[in-house]
Formats: sequence, structure tokens, C-alpha cells
Amino acid sequence: MDKNRLQQFREKRAVLNEKVFALDHLGVKRFFNMDSNTYRDGALDGKTKELLGLVASAVLRCNDCIDYHLEQCAKLGFSKAEIVDAMNVALIVGGSIVIPHFRHAVETLEFLEQEGTLTH
Repeated sequence: MDKNRLQQFREKRAVLNEKVFALDHLGVKRFFNMDSNTYRDGALDGKTKELLGLVASAVLRCNDCIDYHLEQCAKLGFSKAEIVDAMNVALIVGGSIVIPHFRHAVETLEFLEQEGTLTH
């Protein structure tokens, strides 16, 4: 079976992250650490922060980030309806320029459903 776009994204991200980490640059390490720590429980729980990350990624029009946060949201137990509702916020905040990225997210949601990662 051919790999879908999401599977290709996962593999490419893993390989390229290894290359980035192999650079052994302190600033880069600090940024990645800061990113990881941001999504931990704080005044807001980590689950909510992932949904916020998804909305921000859609408004910023980063499909790689959208895919990453969709995966995290699915793993954390958000339903498709909750994710779509959050993407609606991104659409309202970002405007019509977000529509192509919303389409991208819908396709990714389909891949996650096919895998059984996403609930309805």
C-alpha cells in the first residue's frame, strides 16, 4: 500500500529532526526544549494547549504544524467535532486565507480516522 501524505510527513519529520539535533547547537536545543515545555500542564492543561497550538498553526498557515498538532490532539482524545470547532475559530480569526489549510486539516483528519487514532 502506498504511504499517505501523513505517513510521509511523519517519516520525513523524524529524519529531519535527527539532522537538526545532530547539529548540536545550544540555541536550537533551547528552542526545542522551550517548545516542548510550553505544551506541558501549567495554568492551562497540556490538552488545551495542543488545541491552541492547532488554532495558531492554522492561522499562521503552517500545514506541517497543523499535521503535528492534529496528531497530538487525536492522541489526547479530542473528538473530530471538537477539532473542527477549534478549526472554525482559526477560520474566523484568520479569514478566508485559512480555507486551503482547513482543507489540508480535513484530509489529515481522514487519515487519522482511517488509522483509528481519531474518535467521532
